[in-house]
Amino acid sequence: MARDSGLEELVREDLGDRPGLSEKPMFGGLVWLLDGHMLCGARDVGLMVRLGKDNDEWALKLDDVAPMIMSGRQMGGWVRAGLDTCADDELRRRLLDAAVVFVRTLPAKL
Repeated sequence: MARDSGLEELVREDLGDRPGLSEKPMFGGLVWLLDGHMLCGARDVGLMVRLGKDNDEWALKLDDVAPMIMSGRQMGGWVRAGLDTCADDELRRRLLDAAVVFVRTLPAKL
């Protein structure tokens, strides 16, 4: 799988310059961390977004969003948003904003 520089730039713009935000190449793509916690990741197939357990029901009702599966195992609280959702500015920002809200509830990693 390859990285998607266009999607990465959209995510950078959506997340802005938040304190504690960093980027790291991982999983064949690029991930964003907030205070040391993984927030989301972008690859050529779309976004993986951390919404938190029991916070993802609304997102899973969207046509182009599914549970995140890694190594055959569903990752609780994570969703995979396909390219159609990523191209929709409003939906992409809604997912990313929800991820920020959830990750800010976690204790900072040092």
